[in-house]
Amino acid sequence: MTNSERDRMTRILGGLPAAARGVLLETDWASHRHAYGSGEDIPVALCSLLDKDAGVRTEALAVLDMGVLHQGSLYTVTAPAALFVAAILDHPLCLAEHEGHLPWDDGPPRSLRAALLDWLGQVAESAAYGEDPARDRANWEWQPWHEDTRGKRDPDELAALQACRDIRPALYDAVAPFLSSCDPHIYASALGVALPLLSAPALADRVPRAAALLRGRLGTMTGRRERASVARALSLWGMDTSDLLADSDPAVRVCAALGPVRVDRPRALAVLLDALRDPRTTDGWFPEPLRGVDGCFRFTVLRSALDLAVSFEEVAAVTTAMVAAGRRSVVDHESGPILFRAFPGGYEPAHSLTSAQRALLRAFVDTDETTGAIGHNWLWFRAAGLPENREGIAALLRTYPSRRPGSGITVFRRGSTSAGSPPLDLARRKQRLPGPPVTRVEPPVLLADEGEWMGRRCAVAGGVRT
Repeated sequence: MTNSERDRMTRILGGLPAAARGVLLETDWASHRHAYGSGEDIPVALCSLLDKDAGVRTEALAVLDMGVLHQGSLYTVTAPAALFVAAILDHPLCLAEHEGHLPWDDGPPRSLRAALLDWLGQVAESAAYGEDPARDRANWEWQPWHEDTRGKRDPDELAALQACRDIRPALYDAVAPFLSSCDPHIYASALGVALPLLSAPALADRVPRAAALLRGRLGTMTGRRERASVARALSLWGMDTSDLLADSDPAVRVCAALGPVRVDRPRALAVLLDALRDPRTTDGWFPEPLRGVDGCFRFTVLRSALDLAVSFEEVAAVTTAMVAAGRRSVVDHESGPILFRAFPGGYEPAHSLTSAQRALLRAFVDTDETTGAIGHNWLWFRAAGLPENREGIAALLRTYPSRRPGSGITVFRRGSTSAGSPPLDLARRKQRLPGPPVTRVEPPVLLADEGEWMGRRCAVAGGVRT
């Protein structure tokens, strides 16, 4: 620590709220780690958040983003730092406005309070990941092979994760007052923190009060973004959003259907499927992504529809049309999840394919040559227990019969053998093969530019947060 840093800490320490001063003085920072080493330098950065020099405050914000929560990763220093941040949210200096503190942060100026709330929201999201497997599967970034590595964290990672989960009640208590803020930016940032925090089992008893508060504000809101954010929060908290499924705004209707719907599931699913029929319009609803929703919005809608469906047949027409449309896309977040949902538990060679499964696989075969629908999705095909190339899928379609779900009737297609026959020689199956009759479905509206991304944080290379 330099002399100027020591002087800065001494100057700021006396004006800190008691809770923030307690965290700063009672934490053994040297025993903690951040992305770049020992946490002993973090107290200076935390105090610098309240320096009168805007440049110093901006540098301190960058430390939070780059070191304390590096690309969404939690460290042992993250929890005490988050408690400090929560304790200073009421400080008068938090009203000061700041330009973006990172090269890629090109948004409009925001107050220090909004920036700190947004950072706490990222901490809460990282702490929630992996806690509820069902909720994770509805996340647009979920991939089945990540399940194999989830339990392979080192002790420090696990300790950091548990520490951040343990402080969630304290974080919510600090954030809750700002859900009543008259400043729309502060309110939106506070909701961005509250949503993942109240998804924690330990905070379930606080959901009804927060939901009632949001319901009260909903009646005075007119903007699409604000109303959709409330609908999404209520839905993800498991509240009854059946009235919002009939809202005049389709974006609000869809957001009301994104969570674990407990009332009127068929109508919620129909709302989601309607949105997937016109992906360009759906992606354009929120030019600036909703807090907690990175990437193209249609990916979130798709995952929610796949999760809400009782069987693949409920979503087969729309999702097969998406694959059959043959556009290049970020396959891990669209075609791959569709395939995985069509084969819950993995493909079983002893069981014949359903008509819906055959139609989907045929769509993959027909579009693979031009879009790499199979080649680019090979990890998803492997996860579903299927061949990982076009030839293998084509042979599977000719070898095994289909059956109508629930009918018990096996339907043999031209070129098929008995259900127990082995796949035919793949070396002789490289020519294009006729497929089974497929019911025509109305294809969704295509995106004009295959690399077009409506969300600012989408990356064409894969949209995966690194």
